[in-house]
Parts: sequence; structure tokens; C-alpha cells
Amino acid sequence: MNARTAAVGEICLVVAISIWLPGCRVHAVTEDSLRPSVSLTPQDRLLILAPHPDDEIIGCGGIIQQAVAMHLPVRVGIFTYGDNNQWSFLIYRKLPVLTRGAVQRMGLVRHDEAVAATKVLGLAADQLTFFGYPDFGTLMIWKDHWGAQPPFRSMLTRATAVPYTNALRPGAPYKGEEIERDLTSVLREFRPTKVFVSHPGDYMPDHSALYLFTRVALWDVEREIQPSLYPYLVHFKRWPSPRGYRPSEFLEPPSVFRQQIPWQSHRLTPEQVERKRAALRAHRTQYGYNARYLLSFVRSNELFGDVPVVSLRASSPPVALSSGETAPSVEAPEELTDKERAKFVGLEWRSVHLDGDHLVVTIAFSRPLAQAVMASAYLFGYRTDHPFAQMPKVHIKLGALTYKVHDQDQELPHDSLRITRKPKEITIDVPLALLGTPQRVLMSARTYLADVPLDWVPWRILEIPTAP
Repeated sequence: MNARTAAVGEICLVVAISIWLPGCRVHAVTEDSLRPSVSLTPQDRLLILAPHPDDEIIGCGGIIQQAVAMHLPVRVGIFTYGDNNQWSFLIYRKLPVLTRGAVQRMGLVRHDEAVAATKVLGLAADQLTFFGYPDFGTLMIWKDHWGAQPPFRSMLTRATAVPYTNALRPGAPYKGEEIERDLTSVLREFRPTKVFVSHPGDYMPDHSALYLFTRVALWDVEREIQPSLYPYLVHFKRWPSPRGYRPSEFLEPPSVFRQQIPWQSHRLTPEQVERKRAALRAHRTQYGYNARYLLSFVRSNELFGDVPVVSLRASSPPVALSSGETAPSVEAPEELTDKERAKFVGLEWRSVHLDGDHLVVTIAFSRPLAQAVMASAYLFGYRTDHPFAQMPKVHIKLGALTYKVHDQDQELPHDSLRITRKPKEITIDVPLALLGTPQRVLMSARTYLADVPLDWVPWRILEIPTAP
């Protein structure tokens, strides 16, 4: 062993056991220190997309500060005005918010909170864009409100179009193609090199919806710009753990995603951590309602990682989408009642492959579907040469014994596809023609009891061999 090798070994040992040296502390090697870091360059232009006011700080408060310090162009786009959070409004106003006008006024309060919060981080009001789409309604738009379908009606504002005069495009109908249009226009105008957006595995519907619409918009402009994508996770069951204000600790991904997703980390200085905390406090309606949860994200790092795209080949063996050693979750979300927990059915992707001109997908369940518990699978096709609004959006509703197939609200013939069942497994064999002979497929699945969601799997993207 030469002197250099011995020295390196001693340094590694010191780092690993975190001993104290005179005048300084050497930190232990952590799981986070082994992850690639998110680095910004002088040429970067950052687009931060947030589902609700406060998500821009939760997911990217440190990244924004770093970009501001480097004098980089930054644009923050906020998908909704967050006007559907009645519990936070009740605590904030000390009385129920019931009328349409009162709900919209609370949306404007949240708008102003976002302006104040990002100002704490160094951004000006004109660096924020508010889209104004319906809080807690955008995933329903994604699934069912395209093309000839009517606009979505918001649950509390009762609006069917953007009602805010300070939004990007007031009066834009609550339709999928309108969201796609707004996102592509922002991408073309700002031309980001990096896009930060909510995660496809996020349990909050607006979060996964924003990811999906962003993906489609990026495909629409991929011949013009090809920014890197950095999804950040906010909502997942029993995560972050432990919760609360722990500024010296690192945020770690949920255990189920640690191996499945290649995570990257952005480290924050102590000063940036405290400024992120101050920015979150500026979101007064949300901080007063659930400060402990928000402060769980005020840590020494921020995490970014996407579920890998699956590239399929013609007549190739099935591609495993989960480890054969794991099983679908049997852990129910915290918010379910005891009765709902008793009926909980977890699920996970098992595999996917092409069989000629058919796509074959297998889903595993923690136990057989029982009476009243349903499952849904979604398969949406995308082609570069066809408007996405006109592409099929297939929804398969699965009961214990039966199933139905829909394209948005249109019921399709029962034999449009084939279902094969085992006690705790369902395989869906769907002709690619039913999906519009796509170049890409976006797919997800969920279980539910009446209107109560039980479990779901992250949306996955499949790349299909180029069709004529």
C-alpha cells in the first residue's frame, strides 16, 4: 500500500465514522451524499411548475434561491389558485367559506401569498404566472374533458372556465386542450433549460395531473426545446417520516421509491433553509392549517426524480415494472376510516410487453377485488402527428367479476380488449389500434370504494416502436 492509498483510506474512515477534528466536524457519509446533485449552470433558465400556491416553496424553495443567487432567469407557473381547501380557509377566516364569491376571494388571498412567499426568495411578482385551473379538478379534466366533452365544473366556485382576471388567460374553458395550450405557450415563450414539476407518484390528484399535462406539452414542443425534467414529490402516504421541523436532517424518498426511481438531490445552506422556512410562513392560510407538515420539507436538501420511461420492443419478453420480491401494499392511507381500511386493496404494476400489435399489461392486487371495491386502469395514447385531444383515452372499470371499457364518456364494446383474471392478478390485452396506434402510452391504475380512493400506482410512460 502506498502513502496516497493509505491517506485516502484514512480519510474515508474518518468520514464514515464522523469523528470530531479540532475546529471542525466531518459529517458521516449519508445515503443522500451518494446521490447525484442537481447542478445549475450560467446558461440555465428555470421553469418551476406548482400545482397549488405553496408547492413552489415546498418542492423548490432551495433551487429558486440558488438560481436567484446565480442571476438566472426563473419563471414560476402555478396551476390552480388553491381555492378548494375549505379546512384551511375555516381556520384562517374563523368562519365557513361557502359562497362562490367567497371561495374566489380566498383564491386571490392564496395568489397574494404566493407573490409574498416568492418575494422572500428574491423573485418579483412578474416572474409568476397563474393559470387558474380548478383546484381538485385537474385530474378529472385529464381523464374526461377533452375534445367534444363539456368543460369541467368546479366543485366550489361552480366555474367552467378560469374566473380570475389576473390569470394567464381569463375565461379559458376547463378543458384538457386548453391546459395543454397554456403550458406549451409558456414553454415556447420562456424556453427553459430545466423544468421542475410535481411528481407522477404524488397522491394528490392535481399534482399528478400537472405532471401529465406537462409531459404532453413537452412532447408537443420537443422539436423546438428539450429541457431536462425534475419532478418533486409532496404527497405520499406516511411521508415524510418523521414529520416536523428538522432543518439539519436530510429528506429521504419513500422506501417504495428508493430503488425504483433514480433520485437527485439539491443541498441547501443553513441560510437557505431558514429563508425557505420564512417563505412557507408567508403562505399564511396553509401554514396556520398544517405548519408541521409544511415544515417537514424544510430540510438540508430537496429531492428530484422521475419514474423511468419504459421503452418496449416488438415481441420482446415482458418488462417487469416492480420487483418480484415485493408485493402490492397492504398499508392503507392514514385518512381512511376503519371500515374503509377493512376493505383496502393495494395494487402495483407487475409487467408490460408487446404481443404483435397488442399491448399487454399485468396488474397485481394485495387481495382479490371484493364486492363494492373497484379498480380502474387508464391507457392514453400519444402521437406527434395527431392532436392529443383527439387521441383515445381508454378507461377500463373492473369489478369483482365484470368490466366495462370507456373512451372518456363513450362506452366501447365489451370485446374491444381482453381481460384475463387470476385471484390477485389481472392482465389487460389491448389492441394498439384502440389507443390510436400510439408512439407513447401514458397509463395508471387505482382501486376505490364508491368515491373513496384506496390505492393507486404512479402514471408510467411507455415508448412504442414507431408506427407508420
